[in-house]
Amino acid sequence: MKHLSSLLVFTIVALSALACTTDSLSQEDPSAAAKARANRRLVLAEYGSGPNRFVEIGPDGKISWEFKPPSISVIFQILPSGNVLLGYGGNPTGVQEIDRSGKVVWDYISKCPQVLGCERLPNGNTLVAEQGPCQAVEVDPKGQVVHITPLTTTEKGYHLQVRNVHKLPNGNILAAHEGEGAVREVDPSGKLVWEYKGVENTGDAQRLPSGNTLISCGTQKRVIEVAPDGKIAWQFSATDAPDLNIVWISSIQVLKNGNILIGNFLRGNLGIGAHAFEVTRDKRVVWVYADHNLVKSLTTVRAVGE
Repeated sequence: MKHLSSLLVFTIVALSALACTTDSLSQEDPSAAAKARANRRLVLAEYGSGPNRFVEIGPDGKISWEFKPPSISVIFQILPSGNVLLGYGGNPTGVQEIDRSGKVVWDYISKCPQVLGCERLPNGNTLVAEQGPCQAVEVDPKGQVVHITPLTTTEKGYHLQVRNVHKLPNGNILAAHEGEGAVREVDPSGKLVWEYKGVENTGDAQRLPSGNTLISCGTQKRVIEVAPDGKIAWQFSATDAPDLNIVWISSIQVLKNGNILIGNFLRGNLGIGAHAFEVTRDKRVVWVYADHNLVKSLTTVRAVGE
């Protein structure tokens, strides 16, 4: 009965304009926080048992935009223009930028077997996470390669070699190696600078202003913040919110209010639990999205305007 009640709560959440306030945000005006969540727009990559597509969910809980990638796609970035940058792998493989009409405004076709991770850089270039060989390739707006950073992983099969990649202010590359369960920072030549291992099925690692690193730990069902010395400074796991049915932490986004938007890939657990949720640093879940009629399972989720 308790499990059934939890499902009912999630259904109500999804049908009430995507806004569920279980508690007011600390350090925020409660009414302002509630208004921000009520106006939340999400873009998500649906993958798994549902169609492989990108959709935007409006404040009314309905799909306001939809796009089908040219081949498998699980990671994307919302650009300041509102366009979406996405990696796609298979045949063909590369990175595309699409506008709201679905028009491809930029396309980089890679020669490697698969690309899933990508990032638009402040200088206008695009960082491409190539698999087979495993490397971070920086290309300019004309699609010309300007630099290649070799990445090291023990994963032999190309599909799980690397997921999200980020270029740090110091010019180094921070990469999440899903198959190996490792996060590595390397310099432009590929020399190891820092690493953290034992993060099963990690899909993303983000360097915080503090110098710590926020890591999505996949099937370990947790998000951790790791200090430079390797000590865990903060974590949120399935045991902190059992009703969410956390299966696979697939994406993380640090919001402007300091909270974290977490994507939960419900692989093998369709119809049960949250697709995405917002959690405070004191581990309070303040917002949940779980419309199982509209979305089966997602990999990456992003709040628009963050």
